[in-house]
Amino acid sequence: MITAGADVGSKTVKVVVLKDGKIAGKGIATAGLEAEGAWNKAWEDAIKEAGISRGDIKKTVATGARLKEVKGYDEEMSMVTADARAMHEINPEIRTILDVGAEEGRAIKVDASGKVSDFAVNEKCAAGAGAFMEAMSRAMQVSIEQFGEEALKSTANLPLNAQCAVFAESEVVSLVHEETPRPDICKAVCDGVSDRLASMARRVVVEPKVAFIGGAAKGVGLQKSLKDALELTDVFYPDNIDFIAAYGCALKAAE
Repeated sequence: MITAGADVGSKTVKVVVLKDGKIAGKGIATAGLEAEGAWNKAWEDAIKEAGISRGDIKKTVATGARLKEVKGYDEEMSMVTADARAMHEINPEIRTILDVGAEEGRAIKVDASGKVSDFAVNEKCAAGAGAFMEAMSRAMQVSIEQFGEEALKSTANLPLNAQCAVFAESEVVSLVHEETPRPDICKAVCDGVSDRLASMARRVVVEPKVAFIGGAAKGVGLQKSLKDALELTDVFYPDNIDFIAAYGCALKAAE
């Protein structure tokens, strides 16, 4: 049986196609003002990689912040439930999931059966999400990948006082003008984001094993800062880290 899952996020659209429960194709596209174009592109790539036609798909389940902007799915699923379903399939030992997307961060607590027992969401401010990291990398005039690598070079503990993404960007610009070393600024930003994510995660009581997912989870600087903030020696980073919610939806469609 062939099923599919889609995650229509604030920045990207992800599609996963399953054949008999195994990933056969994936597609990802950046969503601009119109999510429909990215939706179609992600589907096109996923179907091509899977070597099928759209009509071969028996059921599609979808989730995401911009889901209402697209058409062509059979059923909706919450992001929290999709994350939990996928992570239980990938690693049944996971008990806490931290998902950091472009627009918001989520901390999810799951039990041994993979059911959600508690969750918390940071959706009021970009300062705890991937959009904040991207804004700071632009202010530092480096790519988001370079930003994390620069942060790893620093051993300083420079506080970033601003809690708002807008004011924090101004503070970063001021630090640049003061000729503060770039690695120290990058680490300060990663530490600031991690502190907010850790505070959110503690509301659900962090229990090992912990998984870190979402687009921002690929940043090596944020990875280290979050581990330090939560005093963790080990964090699980799954393969296909951008596609976890879409994968969870595809698994739901197959049930």
